[in-house]
Amino acid sequence: MRKLKQKYNTKLSVEEQLLLKGLDDHELDIFSFEELHQLELIEVIFLQSALEKLVRNGWLKRIEKGKYCRHNFYNELAIANLLVEDGAIAYWSALNFHGLTEQFPHTVFVQTTHQKKNKEVFGVQYQFVKIKEKKRVGVIVDWYNEYPIQVTDIEKTIVDCFDLPEYSGGFAELLRAFDEASLDGDKLIAYCRAIDSVSAIKRMGYLAEVLQKDGLEAFREYAESVVNSSPTPFDPFGIKKGSVQKKWKLVMNIEEKDILAIIGKIY
Repeated sequence: MRKLKQKYNTKLSVEEQLLLKGLDDHELDIFSFEELHQLELIEVIFLQSALEKLVRNGWLKRIEKGKYCRHNFYNELAIANLLVEDGAIAYWSALNFHGLTEQFPHTVFVQTTHQKKNKEVFGVQYQFVKIKEKKRVGVIVDWYNEYPIQVTDIEKTIVDCFDLPEYSGGFAELLRAFDEASLDGDKLIAYCRAIDSVSAIKRMGYLAEVLQKDGLEAFREYAESVVNSSPTPFDPFGIKKGSVQKKWKLVMNIEEKDILAIIGKIY
């Protein structure tokens, strides 16, 4: 115990010192009460009180009830994953993560199958978007600031943003992201079947055709096969008037030349 006292150099209780040592040994910077309980770093009867004292004395920070991190931990995406079971970084936040937008969202968007109220943690806003279980596909584990996080992959991020463009950071930004992204056609088809949004699929099919995206021939065929007879505004936030693109049944409230200008493909 002498070694612990020298290391931490405070008037910590034995349980608090053991708990901090256990966090060091397991390299835990962010964790839940349940995780610590399972690790059995100290007797469970002392765990809650030790955590409360360490928070009160500035060794730890409480993220929310039962969830904690080190006092100097500021990985907002890792925190987002801990805030809700099965949470995945998605939409505008995922576009930024994958380098598909230069805009930095002031809100972290988290996709989940659970109901969760939006909240602020350590000055960061978190918005939770509930989806059906069948739409939870395309989630991968990647690294952000040396910490593993769950995030939607590039194809699922694009599909999600077309499905719910209000979370994409703006339609023009989404058009540029679609053009910039290197996309796997088979993944796009699988994810489009999961979200089952004809409007989103028509918009992506049209863009894939106009931009002549490489490797998306099968996706364009799939997209064309689901086109319905009901015209859909191309820009979901624009006016509902414009000429109808017959093949894709899209109301072109943005002209093709303007779409290319937004993307930067005027020659």
